[in-house]
Amino acid sequence: MPHITVDYSPRIADSFDPRVFAAELEPAVLEGSGSAGTCKMLFRQAAGARVADRHGDAAAFVHVEVGLLPGRPDTVRARLSEDVLALLEKHLGVGTTQPVVCSVEVRELGGSYRLRTF
Repeated sequence: MPHITVDYSPRIADSFDPRVFAAELEPAVLEGSGSAGTCKMLFRQAAGARVADRHGDAAAFVHVEVGLLPGRPDTVRARLSEDVLALLEKHLGVGTTQPVVCSVEVRELGGSYRLRTF
């Protein structure tokens, strides 16, 4: 049942294929989180976003957020974050001619979370 949102810079759209990334991300998240549910994923090109260092140099970015039901220890969530970063490195290391700032947050879904299939 993990909820996954991937925001990324349009600058990497030519070298980052969300479908290929999703095919590897789904089993990694399910295995790393111990979830038996179905991943729900949303990929968004963040056209209005900007990442800049203290010198004003702009960079491309990818941010992945994974929402899980409560109960997993911090160590499990941290390991899953590292696994997703490694997967991003694998997918962005080929064909990317610019640095890409990558971040991952694995968080617990709130108590108001509900799921139904209609």
